[in-house]
Amino acid sequence: MSGSALADEIDALLPQTQCTKCGYSGCLPYARAIAAGEADINQCPPGGAAGTAKLAALLGREAKPLNPANGAERGRAVALIDEARCIGCTLCIQACPVDAIVGAAKLMHTVIAGLCTGCDLCLPPCPVDCIDMVPLPQAQASWTPAMAAAARARFQFRRLRLAREEAERAERLARKAQKKMGQPMADAKKAVILAAIERAKAKKSGMAPRNTDNLPPQVREEIAAIDARRRAAKKR
Repeated sequence: MSGSALADEIDALLPQTQCTKCGYSGCLPYARAIAAGEADINQCPPGGAAGTAKLAALLGREAKPLNPANGAERGRAVALIDEARCIGCTLCIQACPVDAIVGAAKLMHTVIAGLCTGCDLCLPPCPVDCIDMVPLPQAQASWTPAMAAAARARFQFRRLRLAREEAERAERLARKAQKKMGQPMADAKKAVILAAIERAKAKKSGMAPRNTDNLPPQVREEIAAIDARRRAAKKR
């Protein structure tokens, strides 16, 4: 089995909370690290002892207790925002890996409990500590493979959305910069053309001097006569 295929099988057994408690940026990177022999099977607190046992069975290893350095196993909990204290900073929205929090800047935010994976990632960035993790009743505490698959899909969709938004932002900035640079370039091009026209006019007029505006009429006439003779000489 290829490393990629094995990583996919491992990923299918992970809870897809995308909590990063394993020490990796998401469940799939952790799965790839396990497949590559770079990570152990006991680094996923949300998966708990049952998850570690499943990984051990897949890989033909002995099950082992969770590594306490990665956290402790707990029952399923979801984030709850105290809406009266929420200041609408959007930091929790940016932190949520599965887009389970809705809201807008300076407006109240709300957690969609059915989409929350209980990852805890929204807690640290909240500047007013208005988010709590609320344990769910036993009847709602199960985290099924179908729920994990849905969470994986939302995580992947979010990453695609962020990549698209970043690309659109970069394109807008590029257009803005090009517009700012384009005007000076257009002006410079226009100046070059005008200068070429002036040079052509000057050449056509026999390089007439430009410092004759303040001369007396008689001197101007004398200069005009000299210029006329020069032009007549060129025609010969």
